[in-house]
This record gives sequence, C-alpha cells and structure tokens, in this order.
Amino acid sequence: MIRIEKGFYSRDGFDLAMDLHVPRGSFAAVLGPSGSGKSTLLNVIAGFEALSRGRILFAGRDATALPPAERPVSLVFQDHNSFAHLDAWSNVALGLSTSLSLNDVQRAAVDSALLAVGLRALASRKPGEMSGGERQRIAIARMLVRKRPILLLDEAFAALGPGLRRDMLALVKELHHTRGLTTLMVTHQPEDARGHADSIIFVDAGTVRAPMAVDRFFETGDRRIRTYLGEWQASPA
Repeated sequence: MIRIEKGFYSRDGFDLAMDLHVPRGSFAAVLGPSGSGKSTLLNVIAGFEALSRGRILFAGRDATALPPAERPVSLVFQDHNSFAHLDAWSNVALGLSTSLSLNDVQRAAVDSALLAVGLRALASRKPGEMSGGERQRIAIARMLVRKRPILLLDEAFAALGPGLRRDMLALVKELHHTRGLTTLMVTHQPEDARGHADSIIFVDAGTVRAPMAVDRFFETGDRRIRTYLGEWQASPA
C-alpha cells in the first residue's frame, strides 16, 4: 500500500534515508529516539515534506509529486485541530466541505462517522465543552468521512491520560479493522506498539528501518534497538 523507493530526505543538516514497504491493512508502530525522524517520515508520506530523491507510491501509483490534498492519507496530530466556534458536527463536516454545504448523502456520512467514534450524542457541543479524548474523536471522525485508506497518527494521544489513551487506541484498532485501513502510528510508548501494532518501524541514526514483527523487535539483539528499549524501561513512569 505504501512504498518508498530509495528515499532520501535532507533539510537543515538533518538527513533521513528510507526504503520502505508497508502492506495494505498493516498496523505499523513507528518507534525511535526523540528527534530521530519519526514525524518527518509521516510528513513525507502525507506530502507536507518532500523527498530530496527517491519516490513514494500508494497502491503502485507514483505519488511523489502529489500535493497533500490529493494523497489517500489522513494525518492526525496531538493537536486535534478543531475549530472552537464550531460544534462537533460541523468540525467533522469540514472534512467534506470547507463551506459546510453538504448534500443529504454527505450529511448522513457525518452522522455515521460521529456514531462510529461515540460522539453522536455530543454532535451539538463545541470543542471547549468536550474532554481531550472527545476532541481527538472529532479528528478521527473527520478522517472517516474523507474515506482515505491510509491513517497516520503522529503522537495523536500523547497528551491523554493512560486510561483515555488506551480507549483511543482501542477505538483506532477497531476502526482499522472495520474500515480496512493501513495505519502508521508514531508513539513514544513501546507498550502501545506491543499491544496494538502488527509490525514496528524503527527510526534511528538517519535511517528508517524496514518493518519487523512486534515479537522480533522486542527480542532482537540489535544494539541500537536494545539501547532504545533499555532507556525506555529505565525511564520513570
């Protein structure tokens, strides 16, 4: 589904090499030390950053020169990007029309997306009247109405408490399966990767590693991965 061939990104002294294939339907966690290039990888896939060389393909189609709006990708950040003056329904509807002029089919799609993320009863509330987890559900619902097959999560739930983070991860995993998504999730929590991903992409030392099975990642003798996991295990809760 996602293929980066001989990709190389270079900007302001930061270099990142990537040669990557993520099969359709995968749920891949992206792990690595802070500043290693995890978010850069997602931004390259989404089209917000350009490769210096190489190319990116979606389902075999060369998308290297495609602008973000034309890529089959939704990117959800830690900042939910909701508009404070609009209610939840309108914030989701923006995914279909910036003018909020929707036909009956589109309006039904918004209702369905809100129902899927558990916000149908809160559709008339504004973001300021909602919890952090509920605001992130708005962002997920906006992704659903766009019906783009690739979901990128860039530390999307990092600001939530452990309980809410678990709830949101469970929701995303359910939607991943029911909607047939291909998902890449940047996280600083290896336990989230172990509990939800089917593969792990490790980013370190200027290189995006090929996806590896979750069990293999946690059992590998690779020095850089062991160092990373050791630092995580030694960090305070």
